Amino acid sequence: MDLAYIPSPSTGVIDLGPIPLRGYAFCIIIGVFVAVWFGNKRWIARGGRAGTVADIAVWAVPFGLVGGRLYHVITDYQLYFSDGQDWVDAFKIWQGGLGIWGAIALGAVGAWIGCRRRGIPLPAWADALAPGIALAQACGRWGNWFNQELYGKPTDVPWALEISEGPNRVAGTYHPTFLYESLWCIGVAVLVIWADRRFKLGHGRAFALYVASYCAGRAWIEYMRVDEAHHILGVRLNVWTAGIVFALAVLYMVISAKVRPGREEIVEPDAVAAEDAGDAEGVDAVKDGDAKDGDAKDRDAEDGDADGTAKAAEKNGAAAAEAAKNG
Repeated sequence: MDLAYIPSPSTGVIDLGPIPLRGYAFCIIIGVFVAVWFGNKRWIARGGRAGTVADIAVWAVPFGLVGGRLYHVITDYQLYFSDGQDWVDAFKIWQGGLGIWGAIALGAVGAWIGCRRRGIPLPAWADALAPGIALAQACGRWGNWFNQELYGKPTDVPWALEISEGPNRVAGTYHPTFLYESLWCIGVAVLVIWADRRFKLGHGRAFALYVASYCAGRAWIEYMRVDEAHHILGVRLNVWTAGIVFALAVLYMVISAKVRPGREEIVEPDAVAAEDAGDAEGVDAVKDGDAKDGDAKDRDAEDGDADGTAKAAEKNGAAAAEAAKNG
């Protein structure tokens, strides 16, 4: 008998009147909010404008959702296009199924479009957003808990995940791989933040560090999962993907550090131009103030001279009158 375990929710949907609030979608939305909020703070610290991250995320998020769903449907096509399956389920994203590899790849395309429209270098924007993306994944993984999916091998450890009987699953206690990955992603975010502060990562290297460190964790977590997956040479497809992407990320960091060392001094030209314009206006205001003060002083001097002349004339007139009287 298990004395301790992580219970799964009895349902993944909470009905708010006529509106169904799905746990999976809720976790994704929270993740997006966290990524944009934290990315905005990092972008401002790098010299960018407030709101720029959100403006570009308007392009990146929809592209990322489409890319994540496409990757899942393509790599798990048997769930939707084999005999007895309904292909319409491929569009039911709320039932789970987003591949991070497709989400990052196509999300980067959307971000590139948004950056080009704002005249911003994509690598700098990606560096600012990198730890926020890791935190978003940490939030999003709890959507798997709501759907009772993507768990690991059977176990009786105290932190085991209880799974109830249902379609394509057997009741029991299993390794909570969703929790392992969520905690790993938090660790990735902390690592990227520390490394960025310590080494001043730039030109996309903070983002590459996030990718490499996430892939390292995803590889061993993937080995624990028992859900159906395609294999190549006896190894799960996602393990191969994690290994290849890890190697590419590390290669990028090495080459980028040699070709473009250091960090970008300017990440958003418009922000610098606006700041310069503000400084120029301040200087002009000071000059105008000085000029007005000078004019006022000149007027005071002229008034003083006029008063002096009038007083002198008055004094001379009085002296002349006195002399005439004596004479």
